[in-house]
Amino acid sequence: MPLIAQNHLQLIIEFGLMLLLGVSFLINIVPLSLSAVLLGGLLVSIGMVVLFGFDAFSLLLPGIGIHEFTHPYGAIALFSVATSLAAIYIMDDVGINTRSLKTFLIMIILAITLFGGMMHRDFLLMWIVGLFIAFFVLSKTFRRKSVLTVKRVIMVGVVVLVAFGFMEVLSRLLSMPIISPISRIERILDNSLPSIKMVIQNTYLIGHNPATSFWGAESSGFSDGYITLPISLITTFGLALPVFYGVLTNQKDVIDYFTSGIFAWGYEFGYIILILVLLAVLGVIIIGLKIMKVYKEKRERGNKTLLGREALLIGSLTAFMGQAWAGFFIINRDINGTALVTFLFLGAMVLGHVLMVKKS
Repeated sequence: MPLIAQNHLQLIIEFGLMLLLGVSFLINIVPLSLSAVLLGGLLVSIGMVVLFGFDAFSLLLPGIGIHEFTHPYGAIALFSVATSLAAIYIMDDVGINTRSLKTFLIMIILAITLFGGMMHRDFLLMWIVGLFIAFFVLSKTFRRKSVLTVKRVIMVGVVVLVAFGFMEVLSRLLSMPIISPISRIERILDNSLPSIKMVIQNTYLIGHNPATSFWGAESSGFSDGYITLPISLITTFGLALPVFYGVLTNQKDVIDYFTSGIFAWGYEFGYIILILVLLAVLGVIIIGLKIMKVYKEKRERGNKTLLGREALLIGSLTAFMGQAWAGFFIINRDINGTALVTFLFLGAMVLGHVLMVKKS
């Protein structure tokens, strides 16, 4: 197989392998103390608040472009918050007073929930499910009573419904349908069913029916650019691959925005590749859980050298699972383009711990 990518799938695989090697090298060479991991997690979380806040306010201020940071970086926000939570849990275990840190992190979580939810409802779903995963993993890892009681889950549901209602009222008062949850849901429903029907009828074991692709007769019926890495990466290296850019991104929405990842990846690469991708994702999750168990056993035996890495693993695995759920089962855009880079990065952050476990 030529080293220079001949199609988008090969590019994704090669980039993912390079990312895995680089991340594995870094997290096994750079000293990662618990305090450093906590500080890094908090700083990144603050950065996410600023990014999402800027995007949210751009909805209300004319003349400022909307960047939609929640799609590519939503999982990074989950990663940083879950990592910070894990570090705080570990500090609690050794008797450090973390009350002020908990209060500060709660404020960050609320801010990300507000700003991110204003931008995209699919982010809100990923965010809430991701936090549920984080608290569940933390309760099992640190043998604590779970914070996810029935009462609290109901409260979260009520808060989400109230927030949706507030945004709907605000959209009508300001005549801004862009922030209306109902109009967004109606748009997705109107377009999702035809898109899914087209995908199911034209997906093969390998690839899809070329006649149904935007490229028509020029389509190879495989890896047409619906699933890919950022366009800037492709154009920078001058790769001769089909890409959707500019006004053509609207043509990409049929697959990228109106279908979930299992349909989009199936259409783009075929059912066989889809199954292999899902198995790979499942494999990363299983490996991450096994390494987490090893870290837990070492910590309970008094080994304090891996605490920072344990917090980092919990955060990256939580974010990886949350993004996988949202991308494959809610909206493909959450694991496409720059978001796909984030997904590959989080997977590498999980698998990179394999070397550390073997070395220790």
